This record gives sequence, C-alpha cells and structure tokens, in this order.
Amino acid sequence: MKILAIIALFLLPLSAQKELDSTTLLQKMYNRYHNKWHSSLSFNQTTERYRNDSLVKSNTWYERIAYPDLLRIDFDSPNSGTGVIFRHDSTYVFNKNKVTRAVKNENELIFFLGGLYFNTFDEVLAHFKALHYDLTKFHTSKWGDKPAYVIGADQDTDKVNQLWIDADKLVAVRFIKYDSGTKEEGRFEDHIPLKKAWSETRCTFLVNDHLLQIEKYHDVVPGGPLDKSIFDPGMMGK
Repeated sequence: MKILAIIALFLLPLSAQKELDSTTLLQKMYNRYHNKWHSSLSFNQTTERYRNDSLVKSNTWYERIAYPDLLRIDFDSPNSGTGVIFRHDSTYVFNKNKVTRAVKNENELIFFLGGLYFNTFDEVLAHFKALHYDLTKFHTSKWGDKPAYVIGADQDTDKVNQLWIDADKLVAVRFIKYDSGTKEEGRFEDHIPLKKAWSETRCTFLVNDHLLQIEKYHDVVPGGPLDKSIFDPGMMGK
C-alpha cells in the first residue's frame, strides 16, 4: 500500500496539469522571459537576396533594436544614411539621411522575437488577435528533429497564420502567414544564449515556398545602451 501511495503522489501532479493550448503556452513563455529578456539588441548581418531561388545580391545590414517595437536598419555601413526604421506600427524608408517613404506597417517580427515580453500579458493576447492568430487553435509538431508547439493552427497543413515555438527554449522558430493572399514564411535558427534569453542568428524567408532572403547575424550584443533618437525619423541627419 505504501508503494501505491508513493506512485500516486508522483502521478497526481501529472494528471492535474492543465492541458496546453495557445494561451497557456504564451503564458509559459511570458513567465519565463518577462523582465529577463534583453532590452535591446545590436548586430550586423550578411543579407542574401534571392530570385527564382538563385542568389542575386549580398550586402551587410547594421541593425539596432529597442524592445518592444523599435528597429533601425542601416544598409552597407552604420553611417550610410540609407536604410529603414520600424517604429511602433509604422515604417520609414530613408536615403541620404532623408525620409523618402512612410507607411503604416508594423514589423511583427520584433514582437515575436522579443517585444512581447515588454507588454502586459493582456496586451500580448490582444496583439496576437490583431495579427490574425486564432488562439483557440493549437497543436504539437516537430521542427527539424525537435518537438515544437504551434500557435494558431490545429494541424501543420492548415492555411492560417501560425507561429511555431521550440518546446524546450520556448522561443519562436517559424511563422507562416497568409494575410496578403500569399504564403509568407520565416524560419529562425541557430539560437545562441544571451544571459537569461536567446537570439536567433540565422533567418530564412520564403514567399509561396520560394526562397527570398537569408540573414546571418554577427557581433550580437544584448542589452547595450542605445540612443533612442536613432529611431526617430524626425531626427534624421541631425
């Protein structure tokens, strides 16, 4: 009887565990990384552009992120004066230190890859819904040879917006998006540990299953001081 009682003590927590779903998974991710994720990230990356699955251009981008939703990319050199700023829900293209185009267009990757840990959890759930992820849908799968959780889809083949999460690290490793009438896909790989968090160091992007871009990060620096004015389009050239 004592042996059975001991076995029951081990089994009870397992049977009492809440079944995992999209919202519960997001809560686990949030609990692990909220107040622990680096507040900023700087790196340069080799950027390869493809057409018809063939390499057509390669150059270097210099990127600085301030979470939850600021990203600046300078093309070719840190002082080129040419690049793009993603600020909140808008995108600003600049050339020769002058803004040449401004559109309302959020870079949701900043949110998936760290920004979500700097909002309240209710804001996180609302943001996923605003990005057209159905949080009532969820399933388990594998990405590469590792277990993965999938937010927003009931099975791998569903043609709906979905975010794939590494089951161990609890970080995003893939997204698939169908909002524009085309299939957009991003893959986030070769993660490196950064204090209490992670950073992908290789990103692959595809459109309708054709290779569009590969990014390879170098000189990754987490949590360093950043002058927030570099994300202000009104400060260009000043």
